[in-house]
Amino acid sequence: MTTYHDHGHDDLRDLVAASAFDAVTPAERQTVARHLAGCAECAAEAQRLRATVRLLDVPPGRPEECAPPADAGAAPSEDRGLLAFRCRPAATPVAGHAAPYAGAVAALTALLPRVRGTGGPDRWKAAVVHDWDVQATLAHLVAADERLAVELGLDPRVPPSPVEEGETWVETWNRRTADVVRHERGRTPERTRACWEAQSAALLATPEAHDPRRAARVVELMGMRLPVADHFTVRAFETWIHTDDIGRALGVDVPPPPAAHLERLVGLAVRVLGQALGPAAPPVRLTLTDTGEWTLGSGPARAGLALDPVDFCFLAGGRRAPDTVPHTATGDADAVRNVLERTASLAWL
Repeated sequence: MTTYHDHGHDDLRDLVAASAFDAVTPAERQTVARHLAGCAECAAEAQRLRATVRLLDVPPGRPEECAPPADAGAAPSEDRGLLAFRCRPAATPVAGHAAPYAGAVAALTALLPRVRGTGGPDRWKAAVVHDWDVQATLAHLVAADERLAVELGLDPRVPPSPVEEGETWVETWNRRTADVVRHERGRTPERTRACWEAQSAALLATPEAHDPRRAARVVELMGMRLPVADHFTVRAFETWIHTDDIGRALGVDVPPPPAAHLERLVGLAVRVLGQALGPAAPPVRLTLTDTGEWTLGSGPARAGLALDPVDFCFLAGGRRAPDTVPHTATGDADAVRNVLERTASLAWL
């Protein structure tokens, strides 16, 4: 059974996580050391987190390594932003189905030092998306990853929300993310960062992240009944989209996922889109540049739709609009519009 520790132990768990990522004061570090001496559970978690930091090759406390070199001159801000990923950490070694999530975690881990390393701590309050700043966006990711984490036997890192009978999954999810954001706004941004980093590290350490057979188990999360392997892909998708959101808020151009990871994200999104359209939809040949082709619906294609795969993902993630996303269309215009609008309707981010 999943349990939640008392408030005092919860705070210490957060300090343990923050300590692993070098986000504590000297006094807090001493508190952590005293606690680890008497708590085997937290000592084991601290060891796992330190191993994850080494795997990610995160340079603790050294955000200047992500800054432009001294000879960068007056390059445009968007060019300098790309330099933030010179020190992108290596992703945690996992099975192929979890690799896109590990890569997305590594990318966000590389970006976060820019929040405090450029422009001072007030950049945590930079407006990102919806009514969230950077801290609230991280809190949202804590809530979003939590569903999979709990399913895989991990304890939630934020006090549970009360259960409301008769709620849809959307209502439950909206209330949960609001509760987690509210909880994290009562803490320092660095504590929220450490909470997200610790939970993502724990997810990547689960047996399901390393064993495709264990990840083949089908579960329903966020209204989607999918194998655990696909739920890791969903987590990768959302982490990438929100990393891009944060990058835009900071003026940093976030590169798309590596091609192999992007193919997995696209493949899942197309499958979900096909299910949403159903066999009765007017058949459309969907082409995503350098990625693949699919026929949506059944029967001979009545139309063709071609998009860049990154634009397709941003459309599915709610960051592009059907009327404005760049695309090429042939044949039945209504059928094409149906695909574009249904793709955009998949967004819940």
